[in-house]
Amino acid sequence: MSTADERYLAAASAGDLDGVRAALVDGADKNTVDREEATAVLLAARAGHLDVVRALVAEGVDIDAQDQTCANPFLFGCINDDLELVTIAAEAGADLKRLTRMGGNGLTPAAEKGHLEVVRYLLENTRINVNLTNNLGWTALIETIILGDGGPVRQQIVELLLAHGAKPGMPDPWGVPPVELARERGYTEIVGILESHQA
Repeated sequence: MSTADERYLAAASAGDLDGVRAALVDGADKNTVDREEATAVLLAARAGHLDVVRALVAEGVDIDAQDQTCANPFLFGCINDDLELVTIAAEAGADLKRLTRMGGNGLTPAAEKGHLEVVRYLLENTRINVNLTNNLGWTALIETIILGDGGPVRQQIVELLLAHGAKPGMPDPWGVPPVELARERGYTEIVGILESHQA
């Protein structure tokens, strides 16, 4: 790695846009990576420097490149409830089929963690796969049921997922459908929502 590359990564991580631009002028590789294979745009995204993220997107960096934990700006935003970052990445043409280390797409962790506005954005503005099954055999619908509290936010996420094509009867790896998973947990409102979609 050249000294220009090192300065470029450090500047991106620190949110130093002038430093980023100077390093690029000095010959830094815009897609260079650190020891963990993180790109400058991912380092900037992780640190919340969205002005740097936008500038690097404009430079044509590879926004889909993933580090050793499978993170990239789009997936990082989905996991950490950063709607602005998710929007920047999606509008820049992020590959929605890239997967997290658990084999989910961006919708999976957003639904799992109850990030309502990220879920809403993804479903209303992208063609992300709403029925993707991750490494655990769970869909976004199942994740928001079994890893949530059954409360109003989770109910809205279930409604959104179903409205955008989530299959209400797609079971977990043991053949248990979402409605039974909700019933086992006493989430009567979610049971009602699923039953109204002929779960």
